[in-house]
Amino acid sequence: MKSAWTPQSKLPAVGTTIFTVIGQLAEEHHALNLSQGAPNFAPDPKLVESAARAMRAGHNQYAPMSGVHALRDALALKTQKLYGATYDPASEITVVASASEGLYATISALVHPGDEVIYFEPSFDSYGPIVQLQGATPVAIKLSPVDFHIDWDEVQAAVTPRTRMIIVNSPHNPSGSAFTSVDIERLTALTRDSKIIVLSDEVY
Repeated sequence: MKSAWTPQSKLPAVGTTIFTVIGQLAEEHHALNLSQGAPNFAPDPKLVESAARAMRAGHNQYAPMSGVHALRDALALKTQKLYGATYDPASEITVVASASEGLYATISALVHPGDEVIYFEPSFDSYGPIVQLQGATPVAIKLSPVDFHIDWDEVQAAVTPRTRMIIVNSPHNPSGSAFTSVDIERLTALTRDSKIIVLSDEVY
C-alpha cells in the first residue's frame, strides 16, 4: 500500500540546479558542457594506469578525514611555490571531494542561525541554499552588468552586526572578472578588526 506521507524539502523553492539543466542540454545537443569543465576526450592513459596501480597497491580504503597526508604535503608545497604562502599541512589544509563539499563544510561549520552572509550575483547557485540551511540569511549583491565590478560602498552599506561571512570569487564565476588591488584593499579595510570571515572560492 502506498504511503500517504510525502517527504518535504527544506528548500522547496530551489528546484533543479543550473548545472543539471545545462548538463541535460549538452547531452541532448551533443555539445561541450563548459558549465562544469567536462572534457570531450579521454584522460591520459598514464593517469588511468597510475590510479589503477595505486588501487592495486591497497590505496582504496577510507582516507583520513582531513585527506591523505602525502597529498596535503604536496598541496602545501605547491601553495608555497606559487604564492609564497606557508601552511601547515597537518592543521591548515583539508582535502575535500569537491568544491561544493568544501563550501558546504566551511559555511555550515562557521555560519550560525541568525547570521548573514554576503555574496555577489551572478553566483554559484549553491551559495544561497547552503546559507539558508544553516538558518542564516543570504545577502546577494548584484554586480555591475557592464564589467561585473563590485560596488564596495554598497557592500559596506549591507554589512550589519549580524554579518558573519563574505564570499568572494576571483576570477568570478561565471563572468571571469578578477579582483584588482583596489578590490583587495577595500575588502581588507571592510573586514579589518571585525569578526567577518572571508570565504574565498577560488575556482582555478
